[in-house]
Amino acid sequence: MTSATAVVDALGNVTGWSTGAQRLLGYPYEDVVGRPAARLLGRNAHAPVDFSAVLEGRNATTPLRHRDGHDMEAELQAYASLDREGKAQWLIVATPPQQTRPRQEPYPYEGEATAEEAFAQSHLPVMIYDTELRALRGSAGAVRALGLSERQMRGRRVTDIMPPHICTTVEEGMRRVFETGEPEFFHVHGRPRPSAHGSFWAVTVSPVRNPAGEVRHVQLIALDVTELHRARERLTLLNDVSTQVGSTLDVTRTAQEMVDVAVGRLADFITIDLLDSLLRGFEPRPSDEGSIGLRRVAQQSVLPGVPESVIRPGDVDYYPDSSPPARCLLTGHSSLHRTLDEAVESWRTADPARAVKVHAFGMHSLMVIPLRARGITLGVAVLVRHRRRDPFNEDDLLLAEEIAARAAVAVDNARRFTRERTTALALQRSLLPQRLSAQDAVEVAHRYLPARAQAGLGGDWFDVIPLSGARVALVVGDVVGHGLRASATMGRIRTAVRTLADVDLPPEELLVHLDDLVTHLRREEGTAADSELDIVTDLIATCLYLVYDPVSRRCTAAGAGHPPPAVVTPDGTAEFVDLPVGPPLGVGGLPFEAVEWEVPRGSLLALYTDGLVESLEHDLDKGMALLLQRLERPAPSLEAMCDDLIRTLLPVQPSDDVALLIARTQALGTGRVATWDLPSDPATVAGARGEVSRRLADWGLDDVSFTTELVVSELVTNAIRYGDPPIQLRLIRDTVLICEVFDASSTAPHMRRARIFDEGGRGLLLVAQFAERWGTRHLATGKSIWAEIVIPNERS
Repeated sequence: MTSATAVVDALGNVTGWSTGAQRLLGYPYEDVVGRPAARLLGRNAHAPVDFSAVLEGRNATTPLRHRDGHDMEAELQAYASLDREGKAQWLIVATPPQQTRPRQEPYPYEGEATAEEAFAQSHLPVMIYDTELRALRGSAGAVRALGLSERQMRGRRVTDIMPPHICTTVEEGMRRVFETGEPEFFHVHGRPRPSAHGSFWAVTVSPVRNPAGEVRHVQLIALDVTELHRARERLTLLNDVSTQVGSTLDVTRTAQEMVDVAVGRLADFITIDLLDSLLRGFEPRPSDEGSIGLRRVAQQSVLPGVPESVIRPGDVDYYPDSSPPARCLLTGHSSLHRTLDEAVESWRTADPARAVKVHAFGMHSLMVIPLRARGITLGVAVLVRHRRRDPFNEDDLLLAEEIAARAAVAVDNARRFTRERTTALALQRSLLPQRLSAQDAVEVAHRYLPARAQAGLGGDWFDVIPLSGARVALVVGDVVGHGLRASATMGRIRTAVRTLADVDLPPEELLVHLDDLVTHLRREEGTAADSELDIVTDLIATCLYLVYDPVSRRCTAAGAGHPPPAVVTPDGTAEFVDLPVGPPLGVGGLPFEAVEWEVPRGSLLALYTDGLVESLEHDLDKGMALLLQRLERPAPSLEAMCDDLIRTLLPVQPSDDVALLIARTQALGTGRVATWDLPSDPATVAGARGEVSRRLADWGLDDVSFTTELVVSELVTNAIRYGDPPIQLRLIRDTVLICEVFDASSTAPHMRRARIFDEGGRGLLLVAQFAERWGTRHLATGKSIWAEIVIPNERS
């Protein structure tokens, strides 16, 4: 029986285990390495072995425990060395019982093993070199590793035996040991002989001193750590997959990240094909008959340009039903193949183009791995080797399955996110204005850009709402939060804004009602609030509400926690409106303030959400300064200006939604507006009808003269009878003909059902029948009753 060798670190854990040690004690490599050496001691051993004492020759035979449970006597000899971190370790040589000799005898008895014999028979490669770096001795392990007898090794340098890159490292290490007298530890990789496979070696070079303490020789011990190195590589690869795959929630990019990480480290060529239905957001369900079509989403190769592939990313690859990928997809099981296997040969016969690639690049080994997550097979990964000579083995298959499992979860997460995001985006776009209402107050351009972040869609929105008196309301808002809930909340708030706008409330009052609504929604949904702030982020929103009157050319605006609007005058000067910062909607209990200012004709009003001016690349203040700079640059159109702002202010992948609304103000001059002050006298009604008839004739609107006179007559009569002076009549020719009657009373009129013999009560009913729309607007000085009459062939 030959000697057994093992390596033990400074903590007493086994780090190396030879086949001789396995034969001696029965323990396989995986049961020993990484565990305490004390587990190998027999029941009669009272304390851990002192390896320094072994070196000094003071230890007697030591009981060791065999795997089957019995104790056996063995003599230990220890050689000190250093590990890769410079820490002490021991090479332990155990001599079997039939080769032992009493340690107290200075010379061996006949037939008993000596330390010399243990060295010569050691299965671990051990060499002794002199000061000229020439070999003096070599163990049986060295003979086996180098393919040379000990006699052939003697007198030869490392450069005469091994490849140059190994020689340089080893000889430099030996020279340092001779110079410093300190052990050296390093790793080398290569083939110790031409016919051997490339291996990884942990090499320790230790000084051998004579009785005078001089270093006359060095001892070189090489431990084959190829399996350990491969295990570390596998763990490193799995760790890289965990950290680098799934960095985004994009299906294609996630798949590409997987092949980028694994190619060159596990395979030479990798492809990932997914079921086409998955990319369209549906549950993937492969066909169980005929060839299977899979869409190529990722591929990578150690060769530039991926020349091994028969299709490009994005194309569909069809696999015969008997091919390994098709069987893998249907069964959900991995498979390992050589290209000469019957299944692969059949596949090559059915796919000549692929067969050409296999032959041209010398593909010799492949693995087919299903991508499965949550019980669903999403697609197939094919891994191929052609540059590396070693074929795939079962360990490689297990590693590939683990990589595919982790990548499949990331791909499925991306798929589920894509489906939810598509749904949310469709919902959100359906809640945004599909077509802006016709009006002449402003010329409008707008943009909505959803976020590309993993958090999902936000709740940004905008609207353009025609109001009475040719006025228009411009609105932008932002619901805090992301996902379907934020989109749904946005839709509810936008609907509420339109409803409140129809009531013709001033901006500050509208925001008060809107704030009450959001607060009510929070209570209604029973959302848990923050214990300190009592705020739920998904039901907090910001809003900016701005009203522009083209007759007076005045704007009135109020904000609820929203960035202020920007105004660009016709001379190109841009500035932000000094708007009081109100609380966000949903906080409750705080007032809102409005500001009013005059706007020159042709000015620009820019309303936006914070996603436009705040990003990871710059803060809010810098973003707002950049916005003013870009607004001051001339643009051929409002559409071009919107495109410029989106392109210059936003990153490629914006982290938040963006809503942008730009309006160029128009003005209705005196030629399109007629105003009459009327006395509070019923006799003035006839005169008012006459004035209206003549003005309509001047405007070429004789077709609506009868209807307008009827509406004017009823509105003026109603103001004289129930209102307070002063009374004013105004006609505005816009996309419709607008009739307005102002009086100083704040009492709102209402329709009532008149009885058969009643002399009054039918006026507003007639107005409602003949007008397109009608309503009441409350003012600081009273009210206005208005009606809109359609102009034939003019309203779109």
